[in-house]
Amino acid sequence: MSPSSAVAEPVAPAARPGRYPLALFRSELQLVFGRARTWVLLAVLAGVPLLIGIAIKLSGSEGGGEGFIGQVAGNGLFLIVASLGLSLPFFLPTAVTVIAGESLAGESSLGTLRNLLTAPAGRSRLLAAKMVALIVFCLAATLTIWLSGLIVGFALFPVGDVLLLSGTTIPLGEGLLRALGIAVVIALSLLGLAGIGLFVSSLTSTPLAAMAATFGTFIVLGILTAIPQIDVIHPWLLMFRWTSFADLLRDPPYWGAIGKNLLLQAGYLTVFYAAAWARITSRDIV
Repeated sequence: MSPSSAVAEPVAPAARPGRYPLALFRSELQLVFGRARTWVLLAVLAGVPLLIGIAIKLSGSEGGGEGFIGQVAGNGLFLIVASLGLSLPFFLPTAVTVIAGESLAGESSLGTLRNLLTAPAGRSRLLAAKMVALIVFCLAATLTIWLSGLIVGFALFPVGDVLLLSGTTIPLGEGLLRALGIAVVIALSLLGLAGIGLFVSSLTSTPLAAMAATFGTFIVLGILTAIPQIDVIHPWLLMFRWTSFADLLRDPPYWGAIGKNLLLQAGYLTVFYAAAWARITSRDIV
């Protein structure tokens, strides 16, 4: 061993103790958003407000219908809320399932996971980087719908002061901020599902199997939520309070259900992230 290599090997990691994790996080974000399928998913999500807006415009509806859809023709701002609400039961969970299911299983199937875990404390850091990337994707997905709904709503419909569910009216600017808050709440509501997907992805080296298992779990939880005979367990199910985002359109906002929803998502995320950590730190990578 040469003198220079004897010095370089121990000194290099110590010289930059904080840059490796940041580089890993940045690399994971580039990996997720560098894939074509990620942009296809975001394009599909961006198309939801466009399809809804065109359908309402062509129908010649003057508003007055039920729910947020009925308010779109009278105020284009409601296209954002309607699109987010309609995307929550299927489109958004599907997108999260694809990205989360591929997070670790995709690396394993390509044979790159073993190399990523050779660095000191590589497994814990890698798992944290994967989770950060999933959180960013959840935010990107809902903000894509928010931005698309904003553009389409303002282009196709009149906009103005916003009539809240409680009957009071707020300025357009505040309405936009509340719609943005709804997008953030929905993104945070998806983190429990992202945690499940990350754990399932740690169990297999087949991305499609991880995606299918995660989506299957989501379907089962949805079925359980719809069965009234077992309503005693409903408050503990993943998507029971997903619709609490609508409470941001009250004056004042009702934070009780939103807080319980976010607390439940944090619980799911903690449990399944811990399970994924236990799996990845004890797994033999071949």
